[in-house]
Amino acid sequence: MAMERLQDPKFMRSSPPSQWIRFLIQSHTLWTAPLVILLFATLIRFAVAVYPYSGFNTPPIFGDYEAQRHWMELTIHLPVLKWYWYDLQWWGLDYPPLTAYHSWLCGKIGHLIEPAWFALDASRGYESPASKFYMRCTVYFSELFLYIPAVYVFCQMVYGNQGFFKKHVSAILILLQPALIMVDHGHFQFNSVMLAFSLWSFVCILSKRYILGAIAFCLSIGFKQMALYYSPVIFAYLLGRCFVEPRGWILFIKLGITVIATFGLLMSPWASSMEELGQVVHRMFPVARGLYEDKVANVWCTLNVLIKLRTYLSTDATVKLSLVATLCAVIPISIQLGIQPSRRRFIYALVNSSLAFFLFSFQVHEKSILLPLLPASLLFLEEPVATNVMLNTAMFSMYPLLHREGLSLPFFITTILWNWLSGIQNMDGAYTRSLIWGPHALFLTWYGCLTFIPPPRGLPDLYTVLNAMSSCCIFAILLVYFVYRQFTLSSNSATVSKKEKSQ
Repeated sequence: MAMERLQDPKFMRSSPPSQWIRFLIQSHTLWTAPLVILLFATLIRFAVAVYPYSGFNTPPIFGDYEAQRHWMELTIHLPVLKWYWYDLQWWGLDYPPLTAYHSWLCGKIGHLIEPAWFALDASRGYESPASKFYMRCTVYFSELFLYIPAVYVFCQMVYGNQGFFKKHVSAILILLQPALIMVDHGHFQFNSVMLAFSLWSFVCILSKRYILGAIAFCLSIGFKQMALYYSPVIFAYLLGRCFVEPRGWILFIKLGITVIATFGLLMSPWASSMEELGQVVHRMFPVARGLYEDKVANVWCTLNVLIKLRTYLSTDATVKLSLVATLCAVIPISIQLGIQPSRRRFIYALVNSSLAFFLFSFQVHEKSILLPLLPASLLFLEEPVATNVMLNTAMFSMYPLLHREGLSLPFFITTILWNWLSGIQNMDGAYTRSLIWGPHALFLTWYGCLTFIPPPRGLPDLYTVLNAMSSCCIFAILLVYFVYRQFTLSSNSATVSKKEKSQ
């Protein structure tokens, strides 16, 4: 089920993971590779988890850790219809129902261990060592049961018939991708659950299990609404398949019923009242917060340096502006995929759609870069330079956030570790090396200035703004590149697409 067979690049053959796999082959212990990869990935995650998290010991409002803990608290103590209404000033629930159900499950288990961790109202800001360990474990086991299996299945499906190296190297690089580790196990969130359902949907769709893929993608949106970044591509690819598959009209009807039924089940507790249903949607899409909340590496924050859009435009106007800009970016990507659907083009389109949403959509957060990073990570063996630049730029763009939370040391360790494991230092050619080390030189210069040169008194956010602007520019260049790659895939990929249509 490979997208297409590619020769192992030289840099990969000399990378540390490849050398380790050769050792396992020579010692006849290759069967241990998945387990060793899992154990090493687990070690890195718990090493990062030792460090502070969002809102650590910072009353009165704390941070994302307290938000996740509070949702566990309120879902186990209150009726379902009060979940999206209860004390909204204290980390009111603002994610879709599957997040609430997941919080209920984690809260129930934690309440059985120690009720004080999730006592209604009385547990606000609770930060005992045992409760923190439990909370960290909820992130790890959520990832272990959902995301990690999806990574292994994807790598086996795509690279399983291309020898041992590619599937194991790709699994290592995806599981040790530092951005997800730092956000979920450092900052503290459950993005791996959303990304797991998304990845399962990719796996199912690429293996022609379209109904299961649709269910998995609905669950992804049902966990975090940001999964909508992928929705134009998923829709276009499945619609394209309806035109080329035998009895495609039946597939179209099945897909429609599947989507309606899945969302209907997720939303069923609130479906009896339009007011309740409207409150859930209102909490998921808080338009009143404005075009952006913090200095994020997207177009609107960058433009704000020159044009104060929020001064000249109303909130409704900025919503319309961002919607038009996002649609202009994603519609051509989706149409081209729908007309020429292929497995490899599908992955490129996922990168392009999610990156376009990150750059142009409304209310983007720094952590939303995890969405384009997932499909980009799946392309590392095909696009090593572009994905390396993208991942390192993503890490750079999140540094102000992670630095504020005391996560600088694990930030640098996980980033350097991933770059070393990727073998990117073994790339040949002056031009290729300049593409890789040029952004690194920019980032290192910024880190040095931030450390040794205080910003001017009247510009306290100078370095943060420069970080967002430079990251945005690099992301924009990468979007242009990946769109170009999607539209100009080799004739070999076109052949793959024709074979798919004939199947």
